[in-house]
Amino acid sequence: MTKVLVSDPIDRAGIDILSQVAEVDQLTGLSIDNLKQIIGKYDALMIRSGTQVTSEVIEAGCNLRIIGRAGVGVDNVDVHAATKKGVLVVNSPGGNTIAAAEHSLALLLAVSRHVAQAHASTIDGGWDRKKYLGNELYKKVLGVVGLGKIGSHVAKVAIAMGMEVIAYDPFISVDRAQQMQVKLSELKPLFEKADYVTLHLPRTPDTENLVDENLLASMKPTARLVNCARGGIIDEAALANAIESGVIAGAGIDVYANEPLEKNSPLRSVKEHLILTPHLGASTAEAQENVSIDVAEQIRDVLLGLPARSAVNIPGLSAELMDRLKPHLQLGETLGLLVSQLSGGQFNELEVRLQGDFAQHPSQPIVVASLKGLLSSALGERINYVNASLEAKTRGIHVLEVKDEACRDFAVGALQIITRGDNGEHTVTGTVSPDGDLRITSVDEFPINVAPSQNMLFTRHRDMPGIIGQLGSLLGQHNVNIASMQVGRKIVRGDAVMVLSIDDPIPSNLLNSIHSIEGIQAAHPVTL
Repeated sequence: MTKVLVSDPIDRAGIDILSQVAEVDQLTGLSIDNLKQIIGKYDALMIRSGTQVTSEVIEAGCNLRIIGRAGVGVDNVDVHAATKKGVLVVNSPGGNTIAAAEHSLALLLAVSRHVAQAHASTIDGGWDRKKYLGNELYKKVLGVVGLGKIGSHVAKVAIAMGMEVIAYDPFISVDRAQQMQVKLSELKPLFEKADYVTLHLPRTPDTENLVDENLLASMKPTARLVNCARGGIIDEAALANAIESGVIAGAGIDVYANEPLEKNSPLRSVKEHLILTPHLGASTAEAQENVSIDVAEQIRDVLLGLPARSAVNIPGLSAELMDRLKPHLQLGETLGLLVSQLSGGQFNELEVRLQGDFAQHPSQPIVVASLKGLLSSALGERINYVNASLEAKTRGIHVLEVKDEACRDFAVGALQIITRGDNGEHTVTGTVSPDGDLRITSVDEFPINVAPSQNMLFTRHRDMPGIIGQLGSLLGQHNVNIASMQVGRKIVRGDAVMVLSIDDPIPSNLLNSIHSIEGIQAAHPVTL
């Protein structure tokens, strides 16, 4: 008899679906050791955020075929270990979209009309209508930072309410934005122009404390800020100070850098113009039922031999094939991440060219890996090997796949990724050496041969004496150590590219100095 373990509380509708195809045991509050002892009896495991599915748990699951997370994140699952063992991991990326979008809109309205403060005053016997004079959203400018599923829905409803919507999302094409009746903007101008700003970004190294003292200071004194996305995107101390000093008019916050919100958080000291809620974005009866049904249906389908629709790891690949393709997938993801940072986003087409031996491998996983890398700098852990294609489609990115069995420069073949969009065309090429090492072999058709590293600097410059020395001296003055350097050029004294592997990220003030070097046309710090 097929058996499913449900180790966290889920809606009854999910249990009913699983019971159609399996014997279901619901055992909550299990420790990792308890789970390891019993998981070998089960074909499927359904969880929420409470259960920690470690590599040891997965290894002990000798019959385990699928792990289902009733929610969006899978940070409590060792996805790599599951993939290596051939266990499918699924989630529900769209189950709480409406709930989170509506909570963002609820906070927009609440901070505009002082709902929480007026309620507390009325309960205490007050009746001060003048003190709680509010503002209308109608004809105001809403800045949406991140146009994924949730941000797009907020924009759609805001437009219906009569608001003008501007948005920042480097991975949305101009055509797609026009279809949504949204105007694209850079981040700082958005904060300067908007009457309201709502955040819909993942928390990544690039977005941590993104909304800092300087960005808050650029806002109108009448502007208000809402965050129902992820904690840590806003510098909470800077926000508290901005509200209390009148730099901005108010904020509505649902997520925090540390949860539960710490007792000594500076946000707790703000008595007016701030509404705090305890991470309620997905807390609706409908959302909890939706994610339970969604994941239970996927587990049911997989147990019946059907495909899952929201797999987090690579679907349809055996562990043996996964091991064989691993370096090719790593190359696709690395080149996608590289070209996204070199192009600066704003692309509407991705072309993936598999050349030589690469054309002999299953192409779809490599294409998806390239997409995952392309979008990961903006969307972080939200991007996986299945939803990458869906996210690209949502953002209006057209994907082309080209197989060319003719060998070019490398006997083992090569992978070339091309982006096209508002910032022109950018191309990166790479290969996998016979011993499995990754190499970047060209950038925008300039030949190079470097191994990818965590911190890199790519420049486009005129091939003229002194530039390499000036750049090296400048990095030395800022205590940035160069691990390796290579220059690629097509003709003497023409344009060239320089690639440096460095030990530390490039600070913004140093990047400005690099741009000021005569002959430097562009400089792109890259994190891989």
